[in-house]
Amino acid sequence: MAYATPTALFVTVFFVVPLLFVGRMSASDWPLLSGYQGLNAPANYTEVADGDLLWPAIQFTLLYTVITTVLLIGVALLLALLVQEIRPGVGFFRTAYFLPSVLGLASASLLFWGFYSPSAGPLADLPHRLGLTDGPVSFLGTPTAALLSTVGLVVWKFAGYYMLILLVGLQGIGNDVYEAARLDGASRSRIFFHITLPLLRPSLALTLILSVTGSLLAFDQFFILTKGGPDNSTVTIVQLIYREAFQRLDLGTAAALSVLVLLALLILNLAQFRGLRRADES
Repeated sequence: MAYATPTALFVTVFFVVPLLFVGRMSASDWPLLSGYQGLNAPANYTEVADGDLLWPAIQFTLLYTVITTVLLIGVALLLALLVQEIRPGVGFFRTAYFLPSVLGLASASLLFWGFYSPSAGPLADLPHRLGLTDGPVSFLGTPTAALLSTVGLVVWKFAGYYMLILLVGLQGIGNDVYEAARLDGASRSRIFFHITLPLLRPSLALTLILSVTGSLLAFDQFFILTKGGPDNSTVTIVQLIYREAFQRLDLGTAAALSVLVLLALLILNLAQFRGLRRADES
């Protein structure tokens, strides 16, 4: 009991108490500058539902989550397979692939903002110099380009981290399983789809949960790269919370939206856990 007390205190002070405070704030009239003005439930929630940017932000966040999750896990799995076997130079490549994950997301976003800059960035003018385009490429000038450019940043940043998780899972698969499959005449594709992927399911489940949760809570990369533009086409749910709190100065509405996001994450994660458990049982 004594060993669990510090953890219980930490969770209570830094999670339970703030969560209750946000719940109370979501049911109150709470301007940022003047503070608590009394209860007004459920006005904040109805105001959130009536917002013009809510549904576009939800649609964009879901689209970004799907694209990022598929590409991120696919690239991470490919990298893990490439560096799975011990051979000369593999340690260098493991380090090189993992190194971008050490960089903070805000710092990485600023770095890519410089790369994407049409005036000073090295990437924008490269297709023009190669004769592929008539002028510098605007990586952030259109909704599609801004989305894909941000996805590229996130994949570069986190693929090495997810590669490490999947690499641990791959190394946990015994060689005797592969040897038995080869003796039975199984091809590489059969070994991959019928042995590697099923035995790698726990690691894939972890990367799936991390990627989906992180993508749904995306903020730094879009705040730095696009500021929600062009024409509010890259506004995420968390950016919408930021706008309500620090641009419209309405902490009550921001808290209500935060509570809804938290509930959606809980439901989604429970659904993922249940689906993965059913897959393991089958």
